Amino acid sequence: MVNLLFDRRDNIATLTLNRPEAMNALSHDLRGEIFDACEAIAADEDIRAVIVTGAGERAFTAGLDLKELGVSGLNAATDQKPASNPCRALEQLTVPVIGAINGVAITGGFELALSCDIRIASTNARFADTHGRVGIIPGWGLSQKLSRHIGLSRACELSFTGQFLNADTACNWGLVNHVYSADELLPAAQALAADMATIDRDFLKTYKKLIFDGYDRNFKDAMALEKQVTDAYNRTVSADDVEERRMDVITRGRSLNG
Repeated sequence: MVNLLFDRRDNIATLTLNRPEAMNALSHDLRGEIFDACEAIAADEDIRAVIVTGAGERAFTAGLDLKELGVSGLNAATDQKPASNPCRALEQLTVPVIGAINGVAITGGFELALSCDIRIASTNARFADTHGRVGIIPGWGLSQKLSRHIGLSRACELSFTGQFLNADTACNWGLVNHVYSADELLPAAQALAADMATIDRDFLKTYKKLIFDGYDRNFKDAMALEKQVTDAYNRTVSADDVEERRMDVITRGRSLNG
């Protein structure tokens, strides 16, 4: 069985973690296939958005394959190189990455979900940080990212207990944007990706980098960064460009409003 399904339709790539018998656990081979897929996406200028999901309705991914780690040890799994670290591989993509969380996202799987730019979930989705239960310190960013998404107190509660967070609460806390039934999840992700794919790729690349680079800085430095990028980029935009896009925005607004 192929560990990762890579489907490309038009300008959207969908990566499906395909080890349902092992709750889509992130084995060494699967992590390598994620890296290879991300390399292929980065080299394809026609791909405008990426969806990441899991096979079946039971699991997005249960994280690292603990059976495999019991034999090989942790060293390779905590490597920060994108070839070994699927979170780093996804984070290096310059196009939007949508996590369609179809089932449980546990420990390393929770970290993989956090590495997506946008997360939507099915009603089957649940999130858990079980690092404390396993006795392994997270190495893919969860200890720092989770509190930034849901607040320090909530993050501490999840990480210090290993309790599960259901999809509706995750949405209320801002961890995911929307919750859908299982059969609606992937179509919703595809519609969202298709909408993003209508934005100019080079612009979106610049805008995504600005958002994430600024998010890593304090507010004052982030505002200075925005001005720097704005001054450099906007001077390349002509008045004719603005007028053409203004009309496109009006047309799109009318179509959306019926």
